[in-house]
Amino acid sequence: MSKKAKTKKIKIGKLEKREARAGYLFILPWLIGTVFFMLYPLAQSFYYMWFNIRINAKGESVFKYVGIGNFTQIWLENPEFPQQIVTYLWQTIVQVPIIVVFSLMIAIMLNGKIKLKGFFRLIFFLPVIIVSGPVMNMLVSEGAATIPTMNIKSIINAFDTFLPYSVAESIGEIFQNMIMILWYAGVQILIFLSVLQKIDPALYEAAKIDGGSAWECFWKITLPTIKPMILLNAVYTIIFLSSNEQNVIITMIKTAMSAVTKEKGHGYAAAMAWMYAFIVILIVLLFFMFLGSKKDIYDRQVKRRKRQMKKDARQLKRVERRGRYNARKYERESRRGKYKTYSGDGDY
Repeated sequence: MSKKAKTKKIKIGKLEKREARAGYLFILPWLIGTVFFMLYPLAQSFYYMWFNIRINAKGESVFKYVGIGNFTQIWLENPEFPQQIVTYLWQTIVQVPIIVVFSLMIAIMLNGKIKLKGFFRLIFFLPVIIVSGPVMNMLVSEGAATIPTMNIKSIINAFDTFLPYSVAESIGEIFQNMIMILWYAGVQILIFLSVLQKIDPALYEAAKIDGGSAWECFWKITLPTIKPMILLNAVYTIIFLSSNEQNVIITMIKTAMSAVTKEKGHGYAAAMAWMYAFIVILIVLLFFMFLGSKKDIYDRQVKRRKRQMKKDARQLKRVERRGRYNARKYERESRRGKYKTYSGDGDY
């Protein structure tokens, strides 16, 4: 077969072209929104963070290039920002597993055979719709997000005996805001519930016939199946906690952006936002390292076996080439009379 025949392209039919145009038309609003409401603001904020931006009396923006001056000012002259970053790191690393595990437990229970299943699903998802924005701020200010009977000081003192006080205080704040943390699990419950419903019940039946317990079915069937969704929910939870209105760093960025002082402004807030975004990306990568899909041990064994087979095939080819070379060499030297043939009667 010639190269032209191999590289010949298959023509796309009219129906496939029409379906492709319809697909592009459906994602066109998303593309427009991404370009104008995400990429353009990102590029604009990246440009702003290198300048000190002031508004003059005429309402015009005055840009003064300061280089990395905004970054040095944030880390050297604003002690509150590094402290809040450390607090955010610790709370996020602790809160994300709590929310993901809680949502998985609720999803497994809601996936079982219980009465009023739809009602309970609505109850767990209702905070996502209602408790957001001003409603959340009002509930937090009224103390609805805390457990009144819980003695937070006793918890902090208990952890302070074997942990640093800052760590113990962060753990106490997690217990104090436990209700608000669990309010954030509505979307994660739906994601886990959707993937649990797609698991074939025949797998559990076969496992039970072989004597597998419910605990073994969870570790051998349920967990490997929903493992990609665990990573998805972890990333979603990190992004939600990072951009939530209750996040102190978000409030600091908004306050710095609207500040009227000479040092702060849009450039200062943009630098703070980009540093915060970089830290959020690092946290996402950290969770991806622990929860990312790893190759199965059997896949590794299969690939190792294939590599060994290729290595044996190459070795066999080398042996065959060496044998053909030696045979030709022996034939040439025999014609030259170097080797004598034994006749069988004692003569050569």
